[in-house]
Amino acid sequence: MLMGQMMHRPLLVSSLIDYAAEMHPGAEIVSSTVEGGLHRTSYPEIRKRIAQLAHALKAMGIKPGDRVATLAWNGYRHFELYYAIAGIGAVCHTLNPRLSAEQFIYITNHADDVALFFDTTFAPLVDGLAPNLPSGMKYIAMCDQAHKPDSPLDLVVYEDLLAGQPEDIAWDDFPEDTACALCYTSGTTGDPKGVLYSNRAMVLHSLFVTIGQGSTFAQGTRILPVVPLFHANAWGLPYAAALTGCSLIFPGPRLDGASLFDLMEGERVDSAWGVPTVWLGLINEMDKRGAKPASLREVLAGGSAVAKALIERFQKDYGVEVYQGWGMTEMSPVGTISMMTPEMQARPLDERIALKALAGRKMFGVDLKIVDEDGARVPHDGNAEGELYVRGNCITSGYFKNEAATEAAMDAEGWFGTGDVASIDTEGWLSITDRAKDLIKSGGEWISSIDVENTAIAHPAVANAAVIAIAHPKWDERPLLIVQKQPGAQPQPQELLDHVAEHLAKWQVPDAVEFVDELPLTATGKVSKKTLREAFRDHPIGKA
Repeated sequence: MLMGQMMHRPLLVSSLIDYAAEMHPGAEIVSSTVEGGLHRTSYPEIRKRIAQLAHALKAMGIKPGDRVATLAWNGYRHFELYYAIAGIGAVCHTLNPRLSAEQFIYITNHADDVALFFDTTFAPLVDGLAPNLPSGMKYIAMCDQAHKPDSPLDLVVYEDLLAGQPEDIAWDDFPEDTACALCYTSGTTGDPKGVLYSNRAMVLHSLFVTIGQGSTFAQGTRILPVVPLFHANAWGLPYAAALTGCSLIFPGPRLDGASLFDLMEGERVDSAWGVPTVWLGLINEMDKRGAKPASLREVLAGGSAVAKALIERFQKDYGVEVYQGWGMTEMSPVGTISMMTPEMQARPLDERIALKALAGRKMFGVDLKIVDEDGARVPHDGNAEGELYVRGNCITSGYFKNEAATEAAMDAEGWFGTGDVASIDTEGWLSITDRAKDLIKSGGEWISSIDVENTAIAHPAVANAAVIAIAHPKWDERPLLIVQKQPGAQPQPQELLDHVAEHLAKWQVPDAVEFVDELPLTATGKVSKKTLREAFRDHPIGKA
């Protein structure tokens, strides 16, 4: 084999912030701060602080390979940590504040974190958990001296840490496969599992995302990441924005519809990324005000399936494009995006909306296959369904310090099993039927909870909905519809069941409806069906 004669330079995360500082000096990083008010900076200025932080981390004794934990909202200091930690060869381990205490303690000890940087919002949480966290942990409050929280811990103040450090740094070269970030799955089944990302994967994922969603990443675009920096690398935005020169507008802890609307309006946000539950809150606020944020042209939704009715409301009522992405923590995390060819864009609006309700088409660098129960591939004809497997440059080859979970996830060909049941059509559109564990087996037939949920959400009185399986003595399982009502609405159960029956087969219609004030959410903002199953385990429809 004849090898090429090209230089081999490692793909490193540090190169992204260097490029942004040099080539995109006019872009902004704007943060709604924990302390109140907005903080505004640029890539050249934040690169100086990242250099100071990197020097400070080394002075603290942080070494290559050490895991450094963060517990913080979306803001400029969290962004600085992303780059400074990776830049010195250490591992940025983002922690989700919505985790249970048990999961939090498990994750930090499993990762063997050596330091924890936290926003002052979470000081009481840190104080309470500290006795059960790794011994020798260093604690850094992400604030200045004036906002240092009272704490029994020996706290270091973030701004004191940076003070006096050099504002420039020559990054060390190291292999591109060096780990740079660590995220844990939410642990809906068993203990959370760690996904250890490499510098190479993060740089490649940034390139793939910007190609796949090219219109979003035009220079000058102002993007609001509602998806947290502690959730699967904020879908790669901290890296992709730096690469392309987009401004980042960080919302901090204020994620309600009114606060997001005001921030989008004031900061001329073009594009916003987040989970569907966030966009339900935003569009309800838009309905109240009778307008959209003036500059908002697109919303990218992911994390769970987006109801067609929600896409229609954004598109038809306000002219806001909705793009759906699908992926997993294990995929860095984006795998598919609702990319359309010019021919698809020319189709009627309703046809385009129907396509956007699917999970999207694969990005470059991602391979997809569907297999049946015997592991044999099925055709990509839009009809054949099976479990979805993935492979690619940015997809995990295993779980951090967890051989058993790794073995269970990978097939004999080295593909990763997603646990999703799906189909792929001849144009490459991925349709997620359901999570394998969420499918409902009734009388020998499969019912997709996603199909029933999307149909229910299309009813004007329904704010959100979830469908779970209830064990049944005759049919094995039957669906139960759980509904969060729109404010002021008073729908009757039979009214909703009749609505579902208009669109689905009789045997797919739930046996009953239950109303809740709010649907429980997981740590990543998805509806927690595990919680719902526990709450409705003894529902009367299972005793028929």
